[in-house]
Amino acid sequence: MRLLVVEDEKKVASFIKKGLEEEGYVVDLTHDGESGLELALEQVHDLIVLDVHLPKKNGLRLLQELRAEKVNTPVLLLTVRAAIEDKVLGLDSGADDYLTKPFAFQELVARVRALLRRRGGGEGAILRIANLTLDLARRVVHRGAEPIELTAREYSLLEYFMRNPGRVLTRTMIAERVWGYDFDPMTNVIDVYVNYLRKKIDADREPKLIHTVRGVGYVLRAE
Repeated sequence: MRLLVVEDEKKVASFIKKGLEEEGYVVDLTHDGESGLELALEQVHDLIVLDVHLPKKNGLRLLQELRAEKVNTPVLLLTVRAAIEDKVLGLDSGADDYLTKPFAFQELVARVRALLRRRGGGEGAILRIANLTLDLARRVVHRGAEPIELTAREYSLLEYFMRNPGRVLTRTMIAERVWGYDFDPMTNVIDVYVNYLRKKIDADREPKLIHTVRGVGYVLRAE
């Protein structure tokens, strides 16, 4: 999944970005409200982590303008203020949740996951193709009754495939969604990771699910 972080404190922003990437998310990062609004309007994100106190345009104004443009992406607000009035103002402006600084990173991740589960259809949301299942709430994968152990990047790649069954995904699409826009197109890392997935998902199992579309990319389907 792709997240947008808008945070002006660069150390905090870097900490959040690195931690979320280690959890398997693709993260876009910017440090002011104007560029944050542009990114939120131009790109599709699954969730936005938004600081309230931003230069050029504060977070509440950014949020109000997003909602006015009918952008319904879940928003987790960050602020140093803890007053009930401030939280109410943020929620009334269109925020989905609120986290007060300083916070434990584990709590941030838990709130991100909760919002994504809510967006994805609730805690019980499960993606399924043939006998392959991906539990969005618990972030676990099974082929039949057998659990499949995946790295964070492998999980993100498989989730992208399973959210688009039968759709041919080009290497460019995969790079932008799973690796982000700083991806080096000259590397073969996508093919390497698809092969990793094949070995874990398809090896010695039928039907084969991950298929190559020569000269284009890959598709997940049961044949």
